[in-house]
Amino acid sequence: MASAPIATATELLARAHDGVLLYGLTPPRQSSTREQADSIAAAALTRLESVHVDGLILYDVDAEADRTEAPRPFPFMPMMDPADFLDHHLAGWAGSVIVYRAVGKYGADQLDQWLGEADQGRVLTVLVGAASRHQVVRTSLPEAYRRHAALPRPPRMGGVVIAERHAEAGTEHLRMLRKQEAGCEFFVSQICYDLNRTCNLLSDYAHNCRDQGLDPRPVVLTLAPCGSAKTLEFMTWLGIEVPRWLRAEINRGARPPSSPRSPARPTSPSAATITQVTRHRPQQGRGHRALTRRQGRPLGRRSRHPPARGDLQQLRFHRREAGPP
Repeated sequence: MASAPIATATELLARAHDGVLLYGLTPPRQSSTREQADSIAAAALTRLESVHVDGLILYDVDAEADRTEAPRPFPFMPMMDPADFLDHHLAGWAGSVIVYRAVGKYGADQLDQWLGEADQGRVLTVLVGAASRHQVVRTSLPEAYRRHAALPRPPRMGGVVIAERHAEAGTEHLRMLRKQEAGCEFFVSQICYDLNRTCNLLSDYAHNCRDQGLDPRPVVLTLAPCGSAKTLEFMTWLGIEVPRWLRAEINRGARPPSSPRSPARPTSPSAATITQVTRHRPQQGRGHRALTRRQGRPLGRRSRHPPARGDLQQLRFHRREAGPP
């Protein structure tokens, strides 16, 4: 089984100042049998054996029906509770884990119980609010923050950050400061495809921290290759901005140069996308790193889907498994 070089939540946060590599997993469907969930967990850990990630992220999937008026590209399938998936199926993972909590799904007492019982030595949490102001919730994000602060020994907490929201309203960095004041010790981004939007947000956040005499919290950037037009449609529904040139590669595929002996043939969207992403992302990663070094702001990375080992070692981004939940 995969083993983690970092065992505690405190060490993970300390290491984040130098850069960390995390790997994100969506738990199996709620209808999965115990044997199926065990098999999914074992397969994920096997893929990570040669990668040596610093920690895992487990997502808490919500229907988010009020996110937009557009129809959901994939039907919603309830997923296993990420905390239960960790406790009962990921025994082979000894390292740190960031467990997402979509707080609107849980009653206040239910949330209190989990926050109070979580192993704070290795478990961190990201508390996520409603997808829209119209969503009916059992616990609001501000209330969840208050309850977290009232507990004697809760897991260390982070917050979500969305560059697309900053591009529209220009206030995402202020949200980050409010979340930081509420107790967030790190941030995890939505999937990043637009370098400029991400850099604008990180710059505004770093300069506002400097103006207020605050230390910026580590920001973990999320990368996820998109291998099909249907997945691109779902990512768009989630509010992820994908550059037009990359949309064209995904939707239409890449056409290699013609030659007398080898006529041009369109490749599959998946092949075109992976090729373009691996060429583009090293530049994107270097741009992010250069900016954060100048501003003295910690930067982490996370990923969905395992990339080629060389790409993962080069990018050191957290990868997330993108696709229909």
